[in-house]
Amino acid sequence: MRAVPARRLPPILILLLLPAAVAVAGAQDPPPAAEPAPPPEQEQAAEGAGGGGVNGRGERRDQVFPTLDVELPEGDLDLRASQLVGRIFFQGQVRYNFVDGDITAFLRYRVYGHHRTYQVTGFDEVEFGSVERLSDEFERVRGLLFLTEWPHDYHRRTTFLAEIDRIVSNKDELRFDNEKTNTFVRLGYQIGTPDDTRSNAIVGETRARVDRLFTPLRAIGPYGAGLSTAVTYGFDFSGGDFEYLKVEAEALKRFELPYETALVGRVHGGIFPLKNRRVLPADGPEPPEELPEALQYEIPLDELFRLDGRDSLRGVDDTRRGTEELHTTWELFIPWFVDDHRPALGVDWNRWYWVLYGGYGTAGFDHDVYTDTDSYVTDVGLGFQASFRLRKYTFFLSGIVAQALESGSDVEAKLSIKTYH
Repeated sequence: MRAVPARRLPPILILLLLPAAVAVAGAQDPPPAAEPAPPPEQEQAAEGAGGGGVNGRGERRDQVFPTLDVELPEGDLDLRASQLVGRIFFQGQVRYNFVDGDITAFLRYRVYGHHRTYQVTGFDEVEFGSVERLSDEFERVRGLLFLTEWPHDYHRRTTFLAEIDRIVSNKDELRFDNEKTNTFVRLGYQIGTPDDTRSNAIVGETRARVDRLFTPLRAIGPYGAGLSTAVTYGFDFSGGDFEYLKVEAEALKRFELPYETALVGRVHGGIFPLKNRRVLPADGPEPPEELPEALQYEIPLDELFRLDGRDSLRGVDDTRRGTEELHTTWELFIPWFVDDHRPALGVDWNRWYWVLYGGYGTAGFDHDVYTDTDSYVTDVGLGFQASFRLRKYTFFLSGIVAQALESGSDVEAKLSIKTYH
């Protein structure tokens, strides 16, 4: 989603005022000797928590508990309600953007077997033009997917996805995708990272991911490392209108440093070994050689790699797409206080990490982009990741201010709020 520049001020004010308020409260009120709050490592548990069982505080989970994610200034809200009945997991998910009015709804049925897990998902997504343009442009994608996972051991698993998407749009940039069907299969493999939404988006449901500002502080995998890789084949028979081959991989590593600090690095790359150029009449209204590069290939626009966004380079504020992409991000977590109780702003703050961020990457439509140093973008930022309690809910709050180190780039301020019961 595109950020609205006029709405960047509130996140910046929050980033500036929150640490001061928490620090003052912590100095005035000594922390009571109470039980420690659940750590941020449990953040991913909210993604798939079912109805039965016991949570980390010994409370029964015998009813549906919703989880909520809010992203600012993009205006994204993600609400999920889950229920586990026997071996069947039911989940409803609604994503809404209250800036542009975009809305996506998912309904999932997940069956847990002895050796494999099966999931059927139906979804309907409607995206409108940006609000500042006051346009009537829209894009609607309705689809159905089947996802199966089978673990090989505690850390390793293989996934298979089959999906069919129907695209209807009057957006100018999607004029070649209108009333077409994207049918594809995906084979993925993972080491570690079972609950990381970015890694799972590579091997599974890409459209349903929640973009995290930072990597959760948790056990990533064996030796603190994880790997997700997938091959996607879009075929143009049996109702499909596109043909392409997409290879994508991401590796991440956590390094433990002195004084309870930690450094988490990610490296993401992808290529399209098979991509066919659009065949347009030379005497038509749009000569093929004059089309933007993103429209010159028979590939749905949403399948192209992007360099901007919360799960790529945080400081890049323009849309950069490509069929070749490579980027890396590094996050240094510096604890301010951990397992503490600091009442401030009407809530009980438990943990606070300062985060130093850096990113570097490139994207384009030719292999030469990897060796062209001028095409790479460097961005840096300062952020935080904190948790606080309010009644029975734990809230995870993350924020960052980042900027790409190139002329003309604006400062990007992003904020995320997540709930966990």
